Amino acid sequence: MKDIAAALLSGEATAEDIRALPLPESYRATVVRKEDAGMFEGMRSADKDPRKSLHLDEVPVPELGPGEALVAVMASSINYNTVWSSIFEPLPTFAFLERYGKQQPQGRRHDLPYHVLGSDLAGVVLRTGPGVNAWQPGDEVVAHCLSVELESPDGHDDTMLDPQQRIWGFETNFGGLAEIALVKSNQLMPKPGHLTWEEAASLGLVNSTAYRQLVSRNGAGMKQGDNVLIWGASGGLGSYATQLALAGGANPICVVSSGQKADICRSMGAEAIIDRSAEGYKFWKDEQTQDPREWKRLGKRIRELTGGEDADIVFEHPGRETFGASVYVARKGGTVVTCASTSGYTHEYDNRYLWMSLKKIIGSHFANYREAWEANRLVTKGRIHPTLSRTYPLAETGQAAHDVHRNLHQGKVGVLALAPHEGLGVRNEELRTRHLTAINRFRPTPAPRQA
Repeated sequence: MKDIAAALLSGEATAEDIRALPLPESYRATVVRKEDAGMFEGMRSADKDPRKSLHLDEVPVPELGPGEALVAVMASSINYNTVWSSIFEPLPTFAFLERYGKQQPQGRRHDLPYHVLGSDLAGVVLRTGPGVNAWQPGDEVVAHCLSVELESPDGHDDTMLDPQQRIWGFETNFGGLAEIALVKSNQLMPKPGHLTWEEAASLGLVNSTAYRQLVSRNGAGMKQGDNVLIWGASGGLGSYATQLALAGGANPICVVSSGQKADICRSMGAEAIIDRSAEGYKFWKDEQTQDPREWKRLGKRIRELTGGEDADIVFEHPGRETFGASVYVARKGGTVVTCASTSGYTHEYDNRYLWMSLKKIIGSHFANYREAWEANRLVTKGRIHPTLSRTYPLAETGQAAHDVHRNLHQGKVGVLALAPHEGLGVRNEELRTRHLTAINRFRPTPAPRQA
């Protein structure tokens, strides 16, 4: 790996040079181990510690198959699926790997007693398998996390509907929190040239997810002038929803949990802010009983911020804690679009406010290749910016996941793999200079650039 890293960091290696580099037999990777799957049994989710379950192991380089690429990972990032994997919820991910192994021959490589996690990367293509023509060794890339087979007609209108659709690094092995990753070639996209490795690696999953959920015809189909209620608007997912709403001419109503997070939303250009901690919203009286009076109070507050209008779209991802309120505050004929359940999967709401007001609930899961490409294109053009706040070395991935699990972070938390320090990988200094303030918005202290 040292020779590969040296060649990539030199800035002088050609495609032929990289193709000629011998692949190592093994590489360092962040894994969960099958033998540990029961280690947190009987514990509350909040008490489970990713630092105890995530290990940095040396693992064999996987066999490269048709339509695939091996990528040298310069940087990756933490997503909630890594947190879920690390605490073995809602079930150990080894069930996904076992199923993949049984369904097709190529999947057998993934069914191992360890699982290399990670659903983001920025890096350099090392090798491509048979049938790959669009990419070659030396290409600087980012990866989205949709792994799809497309052997069924179901996926050919929207690849997210393919019955063999999986999330790479969560439902497949050989993810991005490692020095090398195995991806399908149709996961690859050009790395935005004005970003560092760690900034570029922080975008793929959350930006694509927010794009489909909010902008795409497969999601809410946001239009100019829409009022969009965004839960966790300064977080890893909500921060992209806020930017997409502003870029698309909508009015984001940003729900946050602190004054500091409110200030971040204002710095992005949002004006309508609800600090749910300062305003004391408690949507549940106890674990079994919601409080509709709090839904009504939230609805009144939204109308105060919008000149009397309700939310056209509610951008949902907390799940159980907020879903009843989300259904209530959406306008008549409005849309609640949901992509996750970080506070719990069992949602409860009063259906009278859905059916009698002709509202819609849309389930949205990641994005298809076209949606991910369009989301990445907005970044490349400087319309959407990374929300990276902090970066850890690969050896401290457990701490990075712990921070996200405990909500101790702003925006996105990055992980350096082959990149020895932050600040590397910028190819377009002019565009970077124009957007530097926005790029560094989520960093308490911007990382110094180094040669």
